[in-house]
Amino acid sequence: MAGPKEPAALQLSDFDFDLPPDRIAQRPVSPRDAARLLEVGPALVDLTMRDLPGRLRAGDLLVYNDTKVIKARLAGRRGTAGIQATLHRMIDAATWYAFARPAKKLKVGDRIVFAPDFAATVREKGDGGEVMLHFDCAGTQLMAALDKYGQMPLPPYVKRAGGGDPRDMQDYQTVWAAREGAVAASTAGLHFTPALLGALDAAGVRRVALTLHVGAGTFLPVKSENVAEHRMHAEWGEIGPGAAAAVNRAKAEGRRILAIGTTALRVLETVADPGGRVKPWSGETQLFVLPGFAFRAVDLLLTNFHLPRSTLFMLVAAFAGLERMRAAYAHAIRERYRFFSYGDACLIHRAAPGGPA
Repeated sequence: MAGPKEPAALQLSDFDFDLPPDRIAQRPVSPRDAARLLEVGPALVDLTMRDLPGRLRAGDLLVYNDTKVIKARLAGRRGTAGIQATLHRMIDAATWYAFARPAKKLKVGDRIVFAPDFAATVREKGDGGEVMLHFDCAGTQLMAALDKYGQMPLPPYVKRAGGGDPRDMQDYQTVWAAREGAVAASTAGLHFTPALLGALDAAGVRRVALTLHVGAGTFLPVKSENVAEHRMHAEWGEIGPGAAAAVNRAKAEGRRILAIGTTALRVLETVADPGGRVKPWSGETQLFVLPGFAFRAVDLLLTNFHLPRSTLFMLVAAFAGLERMRAAYAHAIRERYRFFSYGDACLIHRAAPGGPA
């Protein structure tokens, strides 16, 4: 029997699977903690999110992402030409990288007017429709303008006439959203409610926050057949001294670290040393996790079901083993689990080194 491929030999087709379109969730279940949960360990176990406290141990440390989604999708005009822009990464208090369309209508120095009192200037043009926009306002004034004139940046597979609607303003935000800056939700966190958090507290599960401002690059397709050639977009994150100390204390005491979402996992694994200890950190990460990656900090991962051929499916395949995750997704499709941002969740146990391929 052939062993697992080396990362450099992995092909995009290794991460492909057939997903019926009707499995793509267009709305979340209500209440949120009624979502289904597939536990992926030595066996597959069908649960709901309300079962999560009973699947964890007292002392487990739940690490979540407290980022808050901003209204990052804008419609404006350059002269008579209509321009759509989706912000995806902040450079400074007044400047963002954005994906614009049609980008061919733009050149450096152009002004895009989004409202009579809200405009930006094109500072740079890059590949794939990316532009750098410098706004006429900054900081809290810019956030207020986005809140007034922008739309919620729903994923491309969530279909809405005219963009998001009022319900999405609540649905596409986690219960612990606090720090503005994301242009996509940390969707694993969408399943949590005050009642579920209370049940986790009662079970002795501890929790701590970090931040990763999720960028629109999370939805960009992998175009290289040799997946190791793919370049991840940078995303800004931070883990404070208190959170780092809590993770290190849990590791020293032999307690498990549960990352809520691939975003929390990427921050932890960006900063972890070979012993799994983490340090306070603030900066950008472009961590790209493929099978063969040596996980240092995270023992359990709660995440949604991801797109075929995506960097997120590659990450879960690295965490649990590609064949195990292919089997888990096949089971989920047969059992009519709901996929993607508004869908159901997986509780994934990390494969032991030398475990499932």
